[in-house]
Amino acid sequence: MTILEENEPKDNENQHTGEMDKISFRFDDTGEALAVLGVGDKNLRIIQGSTDATVVARGNKVLISGRPDEVNRLQGVLNGLRSIVAEGRDVGPEDVRLMLREGSSEIKGTPAHEELSVDAYQVRIRPRTKGQEHYMRSVFGNPMTFCIGPAGSGKTYLAVAMAVNSLRTKRVQRIILTRPAVEAGESLGFLPGDLYEKVAPYFRPLYDALYEMLGVERTRKMIDDGTIEIAPLAFMRGRTLNKSFIILDEGQNTTVKQMKMFLTRMGPESRAVITGDVTQIDLPRDLPSGLIQAWRLLRGIAGIGFAELTEKDIVRHHLVQRIVHAYEEEEKRLRGETGSLLSEMERQKAEG
Repeated sequence: MTILEENEPKDNENQHTGEMDKISFRFDDTGEALAVLGVGDKNLRIIQGSTDATVVARGNKVLISGRPDEVNRLQGVLNGLRSIVAEGRDVGPEDVRLMLREGSSEIKGTPAHEELSVDAYQVRIRPRTKGQEHYMRSVFGNPMTFCIGPAGSGKTYLAVAMAVNSLRTKRVQRIILTRPAVEAGESLGFLPGDLYEKVAPYFRPLYDALYEMLGVERTRKMIDDGTIEIAPLAFMRGRTLNKSFIILDEGQNTTVKQMKMFLTRMGPESRAVITGDVTQIDLPRDLPSGLIQAWRLLRGIAGIGFAELTEKDIVRHHLVQRIVHAYEEEEKRLRGETGSLLSEMERQKAEG
């Protein structure tokens, strides 16, 4: 690998040397370079470890030497990380890994990104992958959206963010969060406390998202005055939900009857998002998942969107993506599958 010292290329311009390219990528100042490359070059080391190109930092410049396609890719990564800094956000190791994996063109701001602005300590929540962007576009563009994806892909978090945004901009009057309490069999009477104390453990991911976006006190106040309602799926029966943003989480654990009941609760000026992970169904084996059947039956109906997130959309710790991939590969090996897990489950369960 070449160490660039003499004949250094001009800033942000390429030099071609046979089959190798050299580029000097220049930041506006050392502060911007520090924000992108990280304290102690921790982000730079992630970049260096991901490529066979030579990547060297010098002050407010990064010198890159390698194959032309790899040099161009790394230049795009640095530009993408630079855009994160320009938006006032910190660049962490997960941002770098995500940028390296997805490419800057799939993470930069788009009109869809700008539509979402959650009033929570001035935090602006945007999609971070192409799959998440498609998901958000579907929710903004359809009264009802189904989203399936693995743990950590943002399906629930982004749904809550869009619900809070819709409430803040007065497109809806309330938020309704529900899920089937399969682990308790939806028979919650034996648990101590009032309704919210009974269901709170099952809704912890939703509470965590609300607390982050609205703060604990504002969230509790909105729950007390009915602006936010959190209840088990069984409590939705017989109701018409008007001017509401309704989120059904853990939809893979609904029965066919429960899913039909939920989908027919939607009233005028409401928006519904149904999320789930079809690899984590807790229903008895002989009981088909309502989410899988709805995914199959409702495709092609105008006004209903579908978004399928994958391991590429996981934005938790980078190990989560590897863990999900390992389990998916094992499932395929055991089942002898060649297609997606969803396709197989559609055939076995939705027809069962």
